[in-house]
Amino acid sequence: MTGLDTNVLVRYIAQDDEAQAQIATEFIERHCASGGKLFINHIVLCELVWVFKKCYKLSKSKTVIILERIVNTSQFAIENPQIIRQALNDYKNGSADFSDYVVGRTNQHCRCGKTVTFDRLAGKAEGFELLKTEK
Repeated sequence: MTGLDTNVLVRYIAQDDEAQAQIATEFIERHCASGGKLFINHIVLCELVWVFKKCYKLSKSKTVIILERIVNTSQFAIENPQIIRQALNDYKNGSADFSDYVVGRTNQHCRCGKTVTFDRLAGKAEGFELLKTEK
């Protein structure tokens, strides 16, 4: 199995840099056509969401569609796919960042009763506890 870095996945999806997009597309399609799987870890998915939000100004709904396609592509092996599916569902229905939900679900999977945070949006999510600062 071969792992994908965020920049390769971004070029494959965005197709915005002609040279890199062509190389990424040829590699991914050739690898998948030969029956190989490509591994995508949690950090890559979190970075992907960040890049699409900050650099490409992609809406949350379009980002969710991209994530769902990635998770449902049989040629991609997702690190702990059940965690990502739960985090994706949380992200679709919540107001925190995707990465916050991945952190929370990963911690839950590792038997943490809760995840503490200073992030007000994440602090409202199930499984999180907001640490308040006194001022």
